[in-house]
Amino acid sequence: MDEKRTAIIFKAFCDENRIKILKMLTTGEKCACKLLEEINITQPTMSHHMKILCDSGIVVGRKEGKWMHYSISAEGSEYAMQCLQALTKATSTDERKSCLEK
Repeated sequence: MDEKRTAIIFKAFCDENRIKILKMLTTGEKCACKLLEEINITQPTMSHHMKILCDSGIVVGRKEGKWMHYSISAEGSEYAMQCLQALTKATSTDERKSCLEK
């Protein structure tokens, strides 16, 4: 697991506006204009959030005319789930024992 890529992914989940955006995208692709209507932020702030989400690989964008359309990436979501599982899976090795138990 690439620690830098994993940190970028989890950074995407660390803002309530990005969580709102992701929740909106669960119902399918949305134009940036629709996202802006639902979330009370400025267009530059929306662009900032979308850059973080796209850089993480969780969201993909495509340009149509003057607007960007965003959707959740199945591949990016799967990778994020694998990272979370790998980071939270308990193992039973000596390394996990307390220093008093060794």
